[in-house]
Formats: sequence, structure tokens, C-alpha cells
Amino acid sequence: MALDGGFVKKLTAELNEAVDCHIDKVYQPSRDELVFLLRKKGFAKRLLMSARPSAARVNFTESKPENPAVPPNFCMLLRKHFSGAKIIAVTQPKTERIIEFSFEATNEMGDRVNLKIICELIGNQSNIIMLGADGRIIDAVRRSDIETAKRLILPGAKYEYPEAQPKRDITLTDEAEIVSLVRNQNEMPLSKALLAVCDGLSPLICRELCHRAFGNDILTTEIADDEPLYREIKLLADALKNGGKPIMLTDENSVPKDFSFYPITQYGNLYKIAEFEDYSSLLDAFYGERDSLSRIAKASGELNRLVNNLLARANKRLNLRLKELEECKNREHLRIYGELIKANLYLIPSGVPCVRVPNFYDENMAEIEIPLDVALTPQNNAAKYFKEYKKSYTAEQSLTELTKKDREEISYLETVSQGLSRCKNSADIAQIKEELTISGYIKNRNQNVKRKSPAPTIEEHISPDGFKVLVGKNNMQNDYLTTKLSDKTDMWFHTKEIHGSHVVVKCGGEEPPQSTILFAALLAAKNSKASASSNVPVDYTMIKYVKKPSGAKPGMVIYTTNKTVFVNPNEE
Repeated sequence: MALDGGFVKKLTAELNEAVDCHIDKVYQPSRDELVFLLRKKGFAKRLLMSARPSAARVNFTESKPENPAVPPNFCMLLRKHFSGAKIIAVTQPKTERIIEFSFEATNEMGDRVNLKIICELIGNQSNIIMLGADGRIIDAVRRSDIETAKRLILPGAKYEYPEAQPKRDITLTDEAEIVSLVRNQNEMPLSKALLAVCDGLSPLICRELCHRAFGNDILTTEIADDEPLYREIKLLADALKNGGKPIMLTDENSVPKDFSFYPITQYGNLYKIAEFEDYSSLLDAFYGERDSLSRIAKASGELNRLVNNLLARANKRLNLRLKELEECKNREHLRIYGELIKANLYLIPSGVPCVRVPNFYDENMAEIEIPLDVALTPQNNAAKYFKEYKKSYTAEQSLTELTKKDREEISYLETVSQGLSRCKNSADIAQIKEELTISGYIKNRNQNVKRKSPAPTIEEHISPDGFKVLVGKNNMQNDYLTTKLSDKTDMWFHTKEIHGSHVVVKCGGEEPPQSTILFAALLAAKNSKASASSNVPVDYTMIKYVKKPSGAKPGMVIYTTNKTVFVNPNEE
């Protein structure tokens, strides 16, 4: 991504709007993200600092990321030192990918002190570091390994900037000198030579200079005329000093691909150019959706692993029991052995390992060999076979019931897995965790603490005919929607014999038209395991015909008097 020194320069200038703001509140939505609520007269904005390697940035944000119920220790430390602090400067050291926030704060003794927060936006080494008045580190989002790290990032250590590269700032260096240094990079593509010489430029900007100057990326030895390169370097330097505009490159499906402070022409019609009013809104648009998905994936990762392990165990257990069940079904020979031994007691001597007798269950009366236990009498051998036959019969009954329960558990766990895939926020994940705790899959460590869970937030839609349509995203929401939130005359939808969401149309005593039924059925199909399929069957019936059996797992219901409609979730 093109979060280079040039882009950071533009961003820093924009962030100077925060000077004279006081920090009202501090939040830490995730390990490497901080949100500050800034206020001054006529100004109130949220400032996001992210040290996530794939999305490191600092910008004003309109989004409101969810915060953990208990603030992390780093967040508490920030609140201790920076609550109420005033921002007195926002700066960028040279053209580094670093933004420094200088604060005037009050310490525990009531004295005014100057503190800093330094945001290093350097890819995998991105970090957010708090500095005290003495220039020593208070703490950092990522501490360094004392044995392997080149720089010491630990509480109490003296802060040092990352090692600077020997490059030239094009806003402070003559174009002729830049071109001369570029030419000295023999037998090298021009874009890479520019990258090696110029400070604060990304590969994207270097390629753009080549494209504008010569139409493509040529070798340094192929430069016949320096004038086009002079011109483009000067234009870029002017854009860095006084111009530039936040732009984002998107593909034909409007998926963000890259961004810059400088117009990009090298891709022709391959990408669309979207312009933004400011750099913060650009970064919000580029990273917003991806950050949200990343946070949800990270938060649900542990539950996903648990559910996948439970599913693997349940499937393994089911396969073993099915194998045992198959063996139990082949038990008839045990009864026949017992009957034949009993019918031939007078012919069988004690202590023999086997006996051959006519099989009167065979129409040809063919002889059959029966293994015997030499330690038992013929009569006890017959009793042993009858006992094994009865034991096998009892085991079959038990295994039949157990395999039924295994299948029910697998079906339930698959619904939980589907629910996790539809989580949109941490509240949804918390509901699934609570569900697994209630179901006994997660040990409840606070058994004596009784907390009243808030009512689930149900996703709402409006049909083309104006009917409210509600969608449950997990089993807890499905139960709440179907058994508590719906009236008997409301219409209930669910994919036929496919795991998915409960969908309810609030009818208000009216009969919904066919267009609303198709709309609700489409929502049921989209929020199911068959979301990528076509011609998906969806059952629907009135809520009064939907029942939850006593003791059934969350989300499990039975229904009658239903109709079925077929929809294609891939069609809008």
C-alpha cells in the first residue's frame, strides 16, 4: 500500500487540526488499535491510531469500533497519563513514516509535563509508543525482544528513532542532483533507482514518475533525455509541498486496491479513480470494512477452533459407533451357534476347541464348524453364545440411540459454526459464547455470578411491500426471535433441511403478499449454509405452528402446516 513518507506528510498536515484539542476519552478496541475522543471549542472528533501491520495508519475516523467490556492494561495506562492532556503539536520527522503527537499533561503531583505518543507506521514493525517527559518509554503496543531486537522498545528505555536510510528528500534537493544519483544506479529499472535514491516515495509513486516521464519503466542506462524526468520530479515535489489530492484506486467491482496523494495514471482504464475530500476519509473507506472483518475474525478465532474440534470429535465418535453398530447387526450367527450346541450336547465331548455339527437352519443341512472354549462345558459354551447374542442385541439398541444423539449434536454444532460465520460484531460472538456455555461446551468460571443477558439485537429489513422482516444470526437470536419476539400470526421462514437463520415477517394480522414471501425466503436462503447454491427450498408457516420441544438445544424447533418456495440467493 502507498502509505509512504509523502502520504504521511499530507496526513500530518491534516492532523494538525487536532492541535489545542484535549483528550476526553481513550479506548482500545483491539491489541494494536487506539481511539481518542478529541474536543475543543467547535471541534469533536475521534482519532484512530492503528499499529496493525497490514493496516497501520493514523486518521480521524467516523467509525465507532466496539470496545472490550474490560479495558486492556495498556488502555488504562494511557488514561492515567493522557486523560485531559492537550495536543500541542503534530509533526513528522523528516519524510519518515512516523507521526509524533506532543502533549501538555498534568502528572500525579499536579505539575505540567510534556509527553509524546509516537506512531511508527512501518509495515510489520508498526508500533505506538508512549514517551515520558524525560524522553524515556512509558510503554508500547509492541515491546521488543531484548535479545534479538535492533532497537530497545521497553518501559524505561531511551527512545531512539528507527535507523534512517541514506536517501534524498526531493522537496529539499535539486532535481539535477536527483537525476544524477538515479543515473548512477547502473543497469537498474528506473522505478527501482528512484526508490533507492528518493526518500518518502513508494513503489507506486516511483512507477508513476516513470510512466509520466517515459511511458513505461525503462532502465537507467536507456534515459536519452533528462528533461522529462526533471519535469516530473519537480511536479511531484510541488505536490508534496503545496498540492496533492487524496485518491483511491478501485477495480470494476469497486473493491479498494491502492491509494495515494498524487494522481495515478499508469493503470489506464484498469482501475477507477475515486477522489476524497480529505486523507482521513480516504483511509476510513480503504481500511474500514477490512478492519471490521479482521476484528471479528480475530475475536471469533478461538470459538471457531473450539467448534471445529468439537465437530471433529463428534464425527469421529459417530463413525466408531456406526462401525460397532454394523458389527452388532451381524450377530445372528451367535444365536445359531448356541442353538446348535444345545441341540447336540450329547455328541460334544468336553475340552475340545471346536465341533462340527449339522446346521438345521440350512436347507441342505450342511455341517458347520463352531469354535468352543476348552475351559467350558458344552452347556456353558451354549450359554456363552446366548449371552453374547443378548449383549449384542442390547448394544444395538444403545448404539442406535447414541448415534441419533451424535447426529443431533453434529447438526447443532454445524448451526453454531454457521452462526459464527455470520457474526458482525463482538456482541454476536458473545451470544454464541454464552450459548456454548449454557450447552456445557464451555466451562462457566463464574457460576455464582448471575448476570442478566441483554436482549439480542435482531437484524431488521423492510420488504418491498413495507412489512418488517427480522433475521436471527445465531441460535440464541433464532430462539429469541421465534419464541419471544414473534406473534402467533407472524410468518416464519427457514431453509428446508439446511442449517440457517430463522426469518420472521411481522404481519400485524395481515396476510403478506407473494413478493414479501419471496423477499423473506431469499433472506433465509442468503443466511443459510446454502447461500452459494441455487434453487434453494425454503419452508414457511405461521408462528403458531412452530414449536420448541422441551430440552431441545438452542435454535432447534419443529414445525407443521408449512409450504415451500424455491429461491436463488445469488440473484438480487
